[in-house]
Amino acid sequence: MSVYSYGILLFRFRNERLEVMLVHPGGPFWTKKDEGAWSIPKGLPEGHETPLDTAKREFKEETGFEVDGEFIDLGELNQPSKKIVHVWALERDLDVTSVVSNTFKLEWPKNSGKIQEFPEVDKAGWFDIELARKKIRKGQIGFIDRLMSAIDYSPKEDHPDRGKRYRRTTLF
Repeated sequence: MSVYSYGILLFRFRNERLEVMLVHPGGPFWTKKDEGAWSIPKGLPEGHETPLDTAKREFKEETGFEVDGEFIDLGELNQPSKKIVHVWALERDLDVTSVVSNTFKLEWPKNSGKIQEFPEVDKAGWFDIELARKKIRKGQIGFIDRLMSAIDYSPKEDHPDRGKRYRRTTLF
C-alpha cells in the first residue's frame, strides 16, 4: 500500500522573477544540511480529510499560516522514499520570518534517555527557480517544473524576448 503526502507550494513574483517558498526541516538531523534538504510544506492525511484539506492543514501546522484561494493542481510524484506526494500551487506572498511550526519529540542525543522537543520546520525561505532547484529535495524538483508549465513561465534570461514578462495572467 502506498503512503500519500499532500502539500502546497506557494509562489510569488519579485522583480518579474518567479520565486517559490520552501521550508527547512527542524531537528538535529537536518541542522547542518542545506542543499537538497528543503521541502514543500506537506504531510499525511488524518481521518477522512480530502487531499487538499490535508495539504491546507499541514501548511498551517508547518508555517502557522492558513491559506486559501485558487489552487493549481500540480499532480503527484513518486519520491525516492516510495512515498507519493501530491502538491497544489498557490500564488500568495507571506512573511517567512513569521513562520511558526508545530513541534515533535525525539530522544536526543540518541540513546541518552533525554526527550527533547524540536520544531517540525525551523525556517522558511523564498527562492528563485535556479536556487530552489538546488535547495529542494531531489524528488520534489518536478513540482517546480510543473508549476512553471502551469503558469506559462520561463525565466527572462532563457528567453529571446527579454522585454516581456513571461507569465500568463490568467490560469484558465
